[in-house]
Amino acid sequence: MITETEEAIEQQHKQVNKMVEYNQEKVLHAFQAHRVSDSHFNPTTGYGYDDFGRDTLEAVYADIFKAEDALVRPQLISGTHAITTTLFGVLRPGDELLYISGEPYDTLEEVIGKEQGKDTGSLKDFGVSYHSVPLKDNGGFNHEAIEAAIGQDTKVVAIQRSKGYADRPSFTIDEIESMITLVREWKSDVIIFVDNCYGEFVEAKEPIEVGADLIAGSLIKNPGGGLARIGGYIAGREDLIEQCSFRLTAPGLGKETGASLNSLQEMYQGIFVAPHVVGEALKGAIFTAKFLGALGFDTNPSFDAKRTDLIQSVNFSTSEQMVRFCQAIQQGSPINSHVLPHPSPMPGYEDDVIMAAGTFIQGASLELTADGPIRPPYTAFVQGGLTYAHVKIAVTRAVRHLVGENAVQSR
Repeated sequence: MITETEEAIEQQHKQVNKMVEYNQEKVLHAFQAHRVSDSHFNPTTGYGYDDFGRDTLEAVYADIFKAEDALVRPQLISGTHAITTTLFGVLRPGDELLYISGEPYDTLEEVIGKEQGKDTGSLKDFGVSYHSVPLKDNGGFNHEAIEAAIGQDTKVVAIQRSKGYADRPSFTIDEIESMITLVREWKSDVIIFVDNCYGEFVEAKEPIEVGADLIAGSLIKNPGGGLARIGGYIAGREDLIEQCSFRLTAPGLGKETGASLNSLQEMYQGIFVAPHVVGEALKGAIFTAKFLGALGFDTNPSFDAKRTDLIQSVNFSTSEQMVRFCQAIQQGSPINSHVLPHPSPMPGYEDDVIMAAGTFIQGASLELTADGPIRPPYTAFVQGGLTYAHVKIAVTRAVRHLVGENAVQSR
């Protein structure tokens, strides 16, 4: 089955190789254009004034993502934190945040402030209203509903590129571009923000290039290349990045402060190798889709579908089957392979979540992980992989476990 799978996905892997080369050249050009040298790796402490290594890294990011400016900081601890900093940076009391890609990640619910009577410093507590537009039954944008939802107070229109834990397709750059064009027709002065998590370097273009004003993501996902131990980025319009920087540090201080400590070399090296590592993870996702699909599992996207992020979802018949698969992925990990994960409560999620993550960096989604909330249709979200070989080995081992326990039938 392994041999048949790799023969069947050969063309898809060739396409990934072409994308890796294209994005690698783009990153290399940015490094050369900004004359990156080993002196840029020197750390700063305290206030971080005149940290030219940090400032050059941000210029490199802006160049890669075709943005006017960028914030790339170890003080941004996650994708959720980068998104939160962005939203609090540009929204003001009386403004409206409108998500047009359905409900966002579970972890953003507390940021938005969806629960009544809680004083947590959410957007709602600061007088920012929130609405979301449900997607169509096929997972596409609901154009008519979006047009009707955009009002006078709508300040930010947000799009989540990746499906996250939702049962829908992720949005391609072409789909995002078409939607941005329509939103601009309906309200030209709105700020369009795209949550870019899991999507960097999967396609030839990024959301800024098709009209987005701001994007944000995590360095322990795609752009960190598996090397950055912490950090996040925000990129986009210069005036909006300044507002986000005032939220990250303090009004008047902004980008001028924020020590890089000892994080710069791994951040530079991480973004440089990111196109290659993302390609390895994509190859692993394609293998997973084809291999598990041949065993009768419902996999999404299919192995030959156009990809725009790293997320590969696999639906299981029961919660027990889903949990056992995730546990088997943990057993195939380089770190904590002896640990058996179980579903448990997790901050920011309504349902118990199982997380298999035998990663070198805690929570690093560019490394091979398998996780998901324990709720129908019992979907495990498999993502990442520093090397294709590891994904292949871990997934096939997981299948052997399931076959041995009669959870699936071998051929």
